[in-house]
Amino acid sequence: MSKPIIAIVGRPNVGKSTIFNRIIGDRLAIVEDKPGVTRDRLYGTGEWNGRAFSIVDTGGIEIDGEDEIMKSVRMQAELAVEEADVIIFMVDAKAGLTHADDEVAQMLLRSRKPIVVAVNKVDNLNRRDDIYEFYNLGFGEPIAISGSHGMGIGDLLDAAVEKLPELEDEPYDDDVIRVALIGRPNVGKSSLVNALLGEERVIVSNVAGTTRDAIDTPFERDGQKYVLIDTAGMRKRGKVYETTEKYSVMRALKAIERADVVLVLINGEEGIIEQDKHIAGYAHEAGKAAIFVVNKWDAVEKDDKTMHQFEQKIRDHFLFMTYAPIIFLSALTKQRLHKLLPVVVNVSEQHAMRIPTHLLNDVVSDAIAINPPPSDKGRRLRINYATQVAVKPPTIVLFANDPEMMHFSYERYLENKIRAAFQFEGTPVRIFTRKKSDED
Repeated sequence: MSKPIIAIVGRPNVGKSTIFNRIIGDRLAIVEDKPGVTRDRLYGTGEWNGRAFSIVDTGGIEIDGEDEIMKSVRMQAELAVEEADVIIFMVDAKAGLTHADDEVAQMLLRSRKPIVVAVNKVDNLNRRDDIYEFYNLGFGEPIAISGSHGMGIGDLLDAAVEKLPELEDEPYDDDVIRVALIGRPNVGKSSLVNALLGEERVIVSNVAGTTRDAIDTPFERDGQKYVLIDTAGMRKRGKVYETTEKYSVMRALKAIERADVVLVLINGEEGIIEQDKHIAGYAHEAGKAAIFVVNKWDAVEKDDKTMHQFEQKIRDHFLFMTYAPIIFLSALTKQRLHKLLPVVVNVSEQHAMRIPTHLLNDVVSDAIAINPPPSDKGRRLRINYATQVAVKPPTIVLFANDPEMMHFSYERYLENKIRAAFQFEGTPVRIFTRKKSDED
């Protein structure tokens, strides 16, 4: 079941990124701080009033001159409107209602999407009256907020979550492996879909961004049912490049949320770029099983060391996903294509694997005996027992005397020992430490 998307839009310098960071930092779960995860993301995920959602920031535009301001604002608003379920329309109480705000409002009115107007920089009670002119935008009651003081964020989330659409059930049975293909434009996602299906089901072109929408394609192979979710490239409008590709994030997020296994496609001809790390990070942070698929391998000039060197580059660039297997193939020639689906099945099983509590505790106890937890000022972390509380991804809770003493490096050590014992190939493993209560 995919999470709905809330997008923050508005003209430059109204405080979109500040509010986004407030929501992520103050209200949502902090994602794990593993080495190699790219931090300057444009989105976050969280829950408010029992509803899970993704939130996307449209900030960070470089502007030169009035004409460029209007074009950039229009571009951002159109892209956000196209993909989001609810729009937070950010305006500035200090600047008042501007012509640029009106331009964005007209676009949003035509979209018929649910809109919440957030009036930022209402930093004290004397500015409360500054919100009233924003009723003229036509979206109902504006909500006063302050990014600098963190005021009104709860009211804003209340209003936005209330407008989210009703949850829809996933149309596929549990025995169907849902596989999302993600990657920057022109890595060969649609070609790989066609190669797996053995027929031309998806339009293929060498123009980046040909495919317009996510496409579900069910099929069966060797008695196993699959559905391929092709996130495709992003729709192009004129000479829209970088900003447009950022918004392919929203489509990828929806596909990732629905998937069991995510294929992270990398262009073997072009190598790894920073955007690949962003895209892979979405799958990792969503807790999905993942496989790196290096496509177009037939076009790479190589010797007996090329594959090993490319694999090492992937490991160096994606330190946070060392668990993900790597497959080199060519969707065009179908070279090594037969190796992909067996790996998909394996990592899907690992993603859903549940370990008996007694076996898990045996492994953790042995790991502690070999390398005891660190001490701090004479006190030592004492781990009493471990239990797996969830699958997809496997999630383990360690009960201890003082969770604050659990250092990241020791948690990683335990994760490595657990992986060595139970494999967990292709899936992240989440580990949390909680205080052992008197009743436990």
